[in-house]
Parts: sequence; C-alpha cells; structure tokens
Amino acid sequence: MSVTLFRNYRYLSLLFLSLFVISCKETVVAPRKSFSLADEQLLLGNPSGATADISNENNFLISRAQYALSYSRDRGTPNWASWHVSPAWLGSAPRQDDFRADASLPQGWYRASSSSYSGTGFDRGHNVPSGDRTKTVEDNSTTFLMTNIIPQAPKNNQETWGNLEDYTRSLVQKGMEVYVVMGSYGEGGSGTNGTLKTIDNGRITVPARIWKVLVVLPQGEDDLSRITTSTRVIAIDTPNRNTVGSKWETYLTTVDAIEEATGYDLLSALPKQLQQVLESREDNTPVVR
Repeated sequence: MSVTLFRNYRYLSLLFLSLFVISCKETVVAPRKSFSLADEQLLLGNPSGATADISNENNFLISRAQYALSYSRDRGTPNWASWHVSPAWLGSAPRQDDFRADASLPQGWYRASSSSYSGTGFDRGHNVPSGDRTKTVEDNSTTFLMTNIIPQAPKNNQETWGNLEDYTRSLVQKGMEVYVVMGSYGEGGSGTNGTLKTIDNGRITVPARIWKVLVVLPQGEDDLSRITTSTRVIAIDTPNRNTVGSKWETYLTTVDAIEEATGYDLLSALPKQLQQVLESREDNTPVVR
C-alpha cells in the first residue's frame, strides 16, 4: 500500500470513528419529550371535560402541579381529583395539617374553611392524600386546601381509604407507579352523628358514595404508551357510611360501573378498544399486606 493511500485510508477510518462516537453521544444525551406537571396529573384524561371557565360553576377545573380536580360550586366539594403517585412525589416532608380555604376560587364563590366540618360527625376527607405528596412541604400543604376535601365518614376515611392509600404507596415502594382518579357522587352519608345530606348550613353536600380508580405500571417512561390490555386497573366504589368495612377490596367494581353511576368518561386518553378491555374487568390480583 502506498503512503498516500495509507494516509487516506487512515483519515477516512478516523473520520468514520468520530462520526460514530458523536452519533452515539447524541443518542445518549438527547432529551426525552417532556410534559408539564399539570399534564402529568391528567395523563389518563379529563373525566368530565372540566374547564377553568368561571361560568362552568359545577365542573370547574383546578389544575396544580400536584394534582388536578373538578370542583362543584353547588356541592362545595370536588367532583373528582386526578394525580400521579411515583418516587418523584414521595419523600420525608411532614404532614402539614394546614386545612384552609382555597383563595384561588373565583371571587364571590363560597369558600369552605377548616371549621366548616366542625361538629358534623364527618372527617375532612382528602381526595388527593397527604401521604401521596411528601416530596416537599409545599406539595404536602396543597392537599389541605378545602377544595380537595369531602365530608367522609370517619371509619371510611381512616380505615377503608387509609388502607388503600397505604397499599398504593407500597406498590410504588415495590417499583411501580400509579395513576389515580378519585371522586364522589350522590347525596347523604352516615357519620358519627347519623345520616346527613349537607353540612355547613347546607353549603357542603355529603356524598353518598366514594370511588377510586388506580392504573398500576412498572416505573418507566412514556407511561401512556405502556398501558396495555394486561395493565392492572383497580376500581372500588364504597358507601360513605361509618359501618363500612376496613378491607377496601370488599368494594371492588369495574370502571364501567363507576362511569355508569357518575356519567364520567374515565381513562379517555386511551384508545377505545383498550378502554373497553380495561374498564370492563374487575381486578382479581391477590392483595399482599
């Protein structure tokens, strides 16, 4: 091989190697497509088509980094709330217990306060649990805004729902992440003072039923695209009564049944055929505590 040919060959080889290395580096460091935290909380869809239009008084969208919810002015409670539970949201921030009126509600709307529930026989029941937002003090504090609260029978809140919330976080500790939608409907629940339809001089409706849907995935990226017909979906619907059982799995149901009861379109971000499979199936995975 001549000296000139050798040099040309060596030059081309080095050029090819450089291009290959650069290409590999670009592949490694290329940022994934990102989305806002608000989009994260509504990844499965907007069940009632809620909007932040002030005229939409009973389906008013409140969208925060920590969660999204549909609020009803007439009921004085959320219709539903939607949020994501993953390691990114769990930490060591202490429970704030700073229940307070939500100043972000439109001017002229009644704003429930911490004292609105005093002496009613009902707990100030979180939709988005305090324990699901412990990364920062601010995250935890947002769960104590009264727009995230419903009148909940104490046993239902502290035992049935408390157990399900603990189970949800245990799944995350085992390498899963969970998308959650929770809501309530109907009128009239039973607390420690008996059955009531409203509290706070009629300004807050006591729901008759409380439901929740959980979509469980292994921790990863591009979550929506990873939901398949084999994805675990847990749906429960409980009576808002103090006689409710402590085992949440007693109240397993289907997403279809919750949609029929509420009129909402849950998991609407998924393809229709996938929705049909997941929403018609009742979870039968053994619960390990």
